[in-house]
Amino acid sequence: MREKHIEQKLTAKVKTMGGMAVKFTSPGMDGMPDRLILLPGGRICFVEVKAPGEKMRPLQLWRAKQLLVLGFKAYCVDSTDQIGGVLDEILST
Repeated sequence: MREKHIEQKLTAKVKTMGGMAVKFTSPGMDGMPDRLILLPGGRICFVEVKAPGEKMRPLQLWRAKQLLVLGFKAYCVDSTDQIGGVLDEILST
């Protein structure tokens, strides 16, 4: 399975929940996650999508920690099986 397939499944699932999975690019700030997830009720998080078994690079991990310090959740998803759990966690917080 490729990263693109996982990303497509994520965006489709978010859309069925009434949300948006915005492709996130931040010129001048490398290492930011791939997607900004916006769900009903003002729920927001960042998701880095990886191919199965791939891990975030050190700069991506550092950015995720920065986001956490600011109060935002940041996830790494490398399997379609993780999508439901991540979205359920976002809705429960």
